Amino acid sequence: MTRFRGHIAGVGTTSGVRVVVGRWDESPYGAFADAMVETAEGHRVLLAPTPEVGDFVAATYTFDEVRVESITVNGWVLSSRSLSIELEVGGRTGLGRLLRLVPDRVAESPAWCAVTDPVARVVLPGVRTRGTAGNGRREWYGATDVREVVAVRGAFDGVDLGRLAPVDPTPRFGFSSTPRRPSVTAVVTTVAG
Repeated sequence: MTRFRGHIAGVGTTSGVRVVVGRWDESPYGAFADAMVETAEGHRVLLAPTPEVGDFVAATYTFDEVRVESITVNGWVLSSRSLSIELEVGGRTGLGRLLRLVPDRVAESPAWCAVTDPVARVVLPGVRTRGTAGNGRREWYGATDVREVVAVRGAFDGVDLGRLAPVDPTPRFGFSSTPRRPSVTAVVTTVAG
């Protein structure tokens, strides 16, 4: 099993572009950031910092295009050739407060993710804590905290993203989406296969 420990931010914008940023503190590839972008027209783009990360992520999820480009991240300000995005993160959500009650060791385990999956499906439409995007890999998302995103600024391919909006429609990268409400989730992602 391969584990990634970090944060996933998911935002929608008034331009129709939805962005999911992964900021990984620990992984088999070291610390890195990547981004998944779906345009208003439904074109799915992976922005990966190295060919190895691009190959791994593209073999796990579904994209129309993979771009390998240098990505810098400082807090929640991310820049690459294609994407510049700055997220303003607010307070812990009600769900985040509940997640903080579960010990990290339990919350991060695939067994706990199997238990929480039916609840996540009902409480957060589009969100799953276990499943597969195909390609022979299974995944578990062990969330330990959630904070709201209160503002976004940026551009994709030189076009302004507009203001913050719900993550709607659900991005089609894999079996699960980020919550509809723009947020940052502390997570351990476990991948098998």
